[in-house]
Amino acid sequence: MTFRHITRFFEEPKKSYFLFGPRGTGKSTLSQRRHTNALILDLRLPDLKLRLATNPQYLLELVRAQPKGQTVIIDEIQKVPELLSLVHVLIEEKQDWIFILTGSSSRKLKRAGVDLLAGRALKKHLHPFMASELGELFNFEQALKFGLLPLRFDGENVLDTLKTYVSLYLEEEVKAEGIVRNIEPFARFLHAISFSHGMQLNLTNIARECMVKRTTVASWISILEDLLIAYQLQVFTTRPKRELSAHPKFYYFDAGVYRAIRPQSLEDPHSDIEGPALEGLVAQHLAAWCDYTSGENTLSFWRTRSGVEVDFVLHSPLGFWAIEVKNSLTISLNDLRSLKTFLEDYPEAKGIFLYRGTDRLRKGNILCIPCSEFLSNLKPNQSLL
Repeated sequence: MTFRHITRFFEEPKKSYFLFGPRGTGKSTLSQRRHTNALILDLRLPDLKLRLATNPQYLLELVRAQPKGQTVIIDEIQKVPELLSLVHVLIEEKQDWIFILTGSSSRKLKRAGVDLLAGRALKKHLHPFMASELGELFNFEQALKFGLLPLRFDGENVLDTLKTYVSLYLEEEVKAEGIVRNIEPFARFLHAISFSHGMQLNLTNIARECMVKRTTVASWISILEDLLIAYQLQVFTTRPKRELSAHPKFYYFDAGVYRAIRPQSLEDPHSDIEGPALEGLVAQHLAAWCDYTSGENTLSFWRTRSGVEVDFVLHSPLGFWAIEVKNSLTISLNDLRSLKTFLEDYPEAKGIFLYRGTDRLRKGNILCIPCSEFLSNLKPNQSLL
């Protein structure tokens, strides 16, 4: 099976846009497949990168030679961020050229100023596959173990592919850009923070384990977010009726990448890895749903100071849902306690409990759904239920 033939849910704008996403999510493949006659400028090619970096005006000459309405794809725009000001100039020339600017890092663009385009290019995001994009090809257990990055479907030794992928990020994105001077402590940090996947962040504990300053850990987390391989969920704070926790939760963007980074020993309880992997797999699907669905959609979590927590709160024009995920085959009354507490405060929300069992059940005002079934049926611009 090749990911290149799978139809993606991502809907293109009708104007120029940035398409951000971690490496391996298929940005270049998707753009080039949809625009077979586009002018393609791949900044991963050393010669082209050098030419445009030393003579950015060359971009003007290339594009002005194109017919009106031509699509121009600039891959990995962050490698020569100086081109953004020229893209702005070309858009202002009103020749209806459409620019697709892909990027796997926002760090250099932040420094250069994406706002140079002043809203003339929308900001979009491409995620790993959703289960419903794969259809019958979706294998829940394989997704839980290896994630849903398109590149993992092309290799036979999937775990080695993912470990190589992580190494490439360290070498090419972090070390090559000079973001971190000494790569070894940063590599240790990647392992250390993998234990926080699906959990609230405690920067002091992570700093102690990595033997660095707390401010260094905060800076390194920012790097992971800029490289688009991790993100944080904030606490849902709308109309709070209880004292809430303030610390965000941390996730790697893909369950397979998390498994490739997370150190494992024989003494590790199986559930210590499976549980966070399952929660992360749900998180990446909900994040994709939010980005691909029209309107203002927000994903967060809920946790009181007393420790009552709901894994996900999704607020959207299509609905308001509280979602709890458990790595268990059965459901106990205690499993539903946090959801019931949330629904007491927000009765307008719908409660969803996801688990590893096989039966869809209704327990009071909470719908319990097998996780595999829920993910397989989750599609953008449709209700979660």
